[in-house]
Amino acid sequence: MSISHRDIGEQLRQIVISGRLDMPGTDSIAAQLVELAAAPKKGVIVDLSAVKMLASIGIRALITSAKAVQQRGGKMVLVVDESSTAMLSLKATGVDELIPVFTNAADAEKAAVA
Repeated sequence: MSISHRDIGEQLRQIVISGRLDMPGTDSIAAQLVELAAAPKKGVIVDLSAVKMLASIGIRALITSAKAVQQRGGKMVLVVDESSTAMLSLKATGVDELIPVFTNAADAEKAAVA
């Protein structure tokens, strides 16, 4: 598991997660995800393109972070490959209805700061 971030201008933070968001993977990055998503940025993009597996505990971490961003007046969006298992998990659980999901970073950036 790895998690990294970069700030894009004053209003946007991109968080990139790779590996498996199963129990051990989520445990290893959950606190960092919450901390990175709490930055005083208007928009937060979480790029899951390199996530090989997304379990329910990983979904919970994403929802918790999205709620925290929303409570401070921001918006969190996800970038996920269309044919990935992560996308299947998001659609099967209905999370794509709660957190906007995009297949490319450019569309996600526009939506996150809109």
